[in-house]
Amino acid sequence: MRRLAALICALLPLTAAAFNPAGLSFSHHDWELACDNTGTCRAAGYSSNDASDYAVSVLLTREAGPGQPVSGQVMLGQYGENPVVESLPAKFKLALRINGRAHGTLAFSKDALTADLGASQVAALVAALAKNADIEMSMGRHAWRLSDSGAAAVLLKMDDYQGRVGTPGALARKGSKPEAGVPAAVAAPRIALAPVAKAQPADAQFLARHGKALRAALQAATKEEDCGDLHDPAQTPELEAQRLSPTQMLVSTRCWLAAYNAGSGYWVVNDKPPFQPVLATASGSDYGDGKIGEQHKGRGLGDCWSSRTLGWDGKRFQLIEESSTGMCRLIAPGGAWALPTRVSR
Repeated sequence: MRRLAALICALLPLTAAAFNPAGLSFSHHDWELACDNTGTCRAAGYSSNDASDYAVSVLLTREAGPGQPVSGQVMLGQYGENPVVESLPAKFKLALRINGRAHGTLAFSKDALTADLGASQVAALVAALAKNADIEMSMGRHAWRLSDSGAAAVLLKMDDYQGRVGTPGALARKGSKPEAGVPAAVAAPRIALAPVAKAQPADAQFLARHGKALRAALQAATKEEDCGDLHDPAQTPELEAQRLSPTQMLVSTRCWLAAYNAGSGYWVVNDKPPFQPVLATASGSDYGDGKIGEQHKGRGLGDCWSSRTLGWDGKRFQLIEESSTGMCRLIAPGGAWALPTRVSR
């Protein structure tokens, strides 16, 4: 019986493994990694910062679990006016060379400038990136070069998060540990969002009746470092209020303003004193239908963004999505990729 209990305990981490609910973000030089709470990991690599008109990025995606394949995509830089891109035909192919060896071609359309890597191309790319790699995609006099700087560390981090280090399926550090021991993927958590209550006739006068007392309650319940504008006598951002539930309102006001981003605070409050405000976020961008969105530029050029979405479940706002679009490398307006660290259903 003791031996059976010990065996069960030894197997539990493999059969009931859970990935970090907050996911993982990691970067090193020209490569970065985003792994989400289900165990899926996405590694993105870029050309060096001085690539100019020949900027390029590669995305490698792998789900959790034994024997899962790696898929790959390539995106050519398409931010702003690019004479190289403008000179390309409607459809074209780039020859892929890795460490001087030919590995077929990549088919692009000028409308998208994104191509899928074949399985053999992904395998050759990953094998090279785990060490040192010279990666070039070319057509005639045009050549796009992917940096390998930081790739080995990122691939090892991916293996570590997914529990593959030392197995035959590892990308960076292979070994003989059984592939069956790799933790299986975890289902995205199911979050039941509650319907938002309809506005009541008195809601139109809610702020007129309670605005001063409500502002004081928000100040008392919120730290200055979370919502500086709320505590600054020189700032008097307007309050906004919307019905959430039969007895609760969602109140918002601007909390901070930066060079190219702004953040608003959103509080759940009682619709009658005492208001008992509960802060949902101090970095909100918009609200609609029970969801608070946060969207922020990584820099003024708008080639990299981060985002979060909070959803109302009837009691509180829960984080239902968090992601970024990758490094600020002038790959595409709005960012190159979707790199989530938190997903849900």
